[in-house]
Amino acid sequence: MNNLLNIHSIFKSTEGEGVWVGTPQIFVRFQGCNIGCINCDSKETWDFEQGTYLTQDFVLKEIEKLSLGNTKRVAITGGDPLHPKHESAVIDLVDILKTKGFTVTIEAAGTRVVDKIFDKIDFINFDIKTPSTSVKFNHRPLLKLIEQYKGKSQIKSVIQDEKDFKMVCDLFDSIESSNKFEIPWVLTPCYEPKETNAIQRTQDILTWAQESSIPFRVILQQHKVIYGSDKTNV
Repeated sequence: MNNLLNIHSIFKSTEGEGVWVGTPQIFVRFQGCNIGCINCDSKETWDFEQGTYLTQDFVLKEIEKLSLGNTKRVAITGGDPLHPKHESAVIDLVDILKTKGFTVTIEAAGTRVVDKIFDKIDFINFDIKTPSTSVKFNHRPLLKLIEQYKGKSQIKSVIQDEKDFKMVCDLFDSIESSNKFEIPWVLTPCYEPKETNAIQRTQDILTWAQESSIPFRVILQQHKVIYGSDKTNV
């Protein structure tokens, strides 16, 4: 209960991607990630030594101040909030938020399923690393998510090109052959640094998705459409 939280930032904004796009919420962004996606849009959160160590009481007061009594949804993100260095602090934070009536979601990198956290969380945003990230994909955490948490999760995949799209199609087919697939799977068109729009890439992804027989949902990152690809904490 006395864990310090290694925090990058705490801010109020609107969910910018996935099935909950447009929903007001408070973001608690943990500092530190060693996954290394080359197209990551928040590399400033990678270094574990660059965060600020805050008490749970301080973090909770910041959340309550930002909520104004009516925003009762908190997104735990990073960095990688499921890294073992963060695990106990995240568990304690989720416990206290739930006692105060907050809905809590988490951004999961797709590399680990942490039952002690996922069992408590209201909704899991589970990433699938595509080839453009240069991160090797491990299918075992995804299969565990489908088995244990399909009723409160979505899968998200950043798509940069046709190679990424083919990878998620092949993955879907391999899973669907042995499981009834019941989790929303969102394809997020990639934004490159300094890129002002991703119109052509999005059009391509929409075409590929429409021509496939897979019920993907193509959803843009709203915050990047509005603020551009480089603005943070929006």
